[in-house]
Amino acid sequence: MFEKLQADYQRFLEIERSLLDPEVTSDPNRVSTLARERGTLAKIAIPYGRYLDLGRQIAEAEDLCAAESDQEMRTYAEAELNGLRDRQRREGDDLRDLLYDRSAGTGHAALIVEIRAGTGGDEAALFARDLFEMYRRFAEQMGWKFEMLDLEPTELAGFREVSFSVAGEGSYRHLQFEGGVHRVQRVPQTEAQGRIHTSTATVAVLPEPEEVDIVIRPEDLLIDVMRSGGPGGQHQNKTESGVRITHLPTGVVVNCRDERSQHKNKSKAMRILRSRLFEQFRESARSERDQTRRSMIGSGDRSQKIRTYNFPQNRVTDHRIGLTLYNLDQVMQGNLLPMVTALIDHDRREKLGDLA
Repeated sequence: MFEKLQADYQRFLEIERSLLDPEVTSDPNRVSTLARERGTLAKIAIPYGRYLDLGRQIAEAEDLCAAESDQEMRTYAEAELNGLRDRQRREGDDLRDLLYDRSAGTGHAALIVEIRAGTGGDEAALFARDLFEMYRRFAEQMGWKFEMLDLEPTELAGFREVSFSVAGEGSYRHLQFEGGVHRVQRVPQTEAQGRIHTSTATVAVLPEPEEVDIVIRPEDLLIDVMRSGGPGGQHQNKTESGVRITHLPTGVVVNCRDERSQHKNKSKAMRILRSRLFEQFRESARSERDQTRRSMIGSGDRSQKIRTYNFPQNRVTDHRIGLTLYNLDQVMQGNLLPMVTALIDHDRREKLGDLA
């Protein structure tokens, strides 16, 4: 597996040598370009270099153990050898994590989550609100920054649509598999006869790219202002602070009505638009690379039922990996870590197996 890193490592060493060459350093533009490339490669080339160096030290220690005739010195050399092997094993585990992050595209530190009520009417909207609260509490437990972007509430305090951003170390890695159809089985608040209903809500998880990742030309945008219909009282209903942005080349439309300030709504709408366009680009590239086989997890197919929340049985089941937990009450309070860790571990085994 690690042999595939050799080309990156050699390119990293080549750049290191170039940055010491006076002929190269006399050109600021070339230095800047090489420095950016070095920064990207360094994330995996430096750990790989340590791994290779430990391999050389292990080979030398093995030769020393084989040649040493004094028992006391041999015991000391073997202890050194075992220590080197332990260090190399740890470095190898770290390299596998880096390889997984690179292959899975989990390097993003921020993402946008969009939740929409599906089938089930008012109960679906209430379930969408419950999912929103579940993710908000999970983000709080993980110490991530949570920011509301847009909200379309219902009369019964449910959410037809809601979008929010999450930012922090590991946020995308942990939430990347939440996209899809979430199904709930429970007795709705509006059900007088106590019958169990089944409703759904859809979740979209979009990595939030940096501005350099997606170039959006002003001439490709149609921007409309509108009366805000979200929370905020009379002020919002009387002012045109809501913003609708249409990306003409793709037809992607984004609405944002959460803020009283038109400027803030426009800024948030642009963030959502950039994330949606980035997700389209990722999906197109993924389809081109693999048209015949999609990973069971993280395929981006939002028509797929990924998880069922059964309230009468206090049960939550993730259908992609066949995992069932009987602590739904805790999950809805934001205790998602056991579920998302199992999904990450499964996907890690799948992707690292493909890389081997």
